[in-house]
Amino acid sequence: MIGKLTGTLLEKNPPEVLLDCHGVAYEVQVPMSTFYNLPAAGERLSLLTQFIVREDAQLLYGFATAPERQAFRALIKIAGVGPRTALAVLSGMGVDDLVQAIALQEAARLVKVPGIGKKTAERLLLELRGKLGADPGAVHGPALSTAQADIQQALEALGYSDKEASAALRALPAQTGVSEGIKLALKALAR
Repeated sequence: MIGKLTGTLLEKNPPEVLLDCHGVAYEVQVPMSTFYNLPAAGERLSLLTQFIVREDAQLLYGFATAPERQAFRALIKIAGVGPRTALAVLSGMGVDDLVQAIALQEAARLVKVPGIGKKTAERLLLELRGKLGADPGAVHGPALSTAQADIQQALEALGYSDKEASAALRALPAQTGVSEGIKLALKALAR
């Protein structure tokens, strides 16, 4: 019904924004990935939207990119996953990370999102397989070698996020061993 809103950003209160469109202000729920990239209050903003009508509420969700909205729509089609959970998934990990987790069938990455348990993560992996633009078995970017996977797992165990660990891995020379890779990655992350 409402596919896109363009107007002036009035307020930002995570995860909600207030968007003035020619005198009508819309309350729009957005994932944190969109929220972090919002302009300052008073500036012009366009959001792709998803309008959801429930018995007790009419809710509007906004997204900076089409892939975010597509992922949200795919998530809310899954039994037991409502808009709030879908928003939490997109706030906890980017669309590319979600696609990669699905392609690699990594439930552990989804369980890190608040509100997602092991059974829900496994159901998401099963039902989203091949629905977000990734072929089953295909991976966005190069697949991690065993050493790289071990380094990433070690960094995550030390408290670094998926994004931080992945960025540190990309900076490592090819064919780096696990112990040397962890040392180099920690040095890079300390900067």
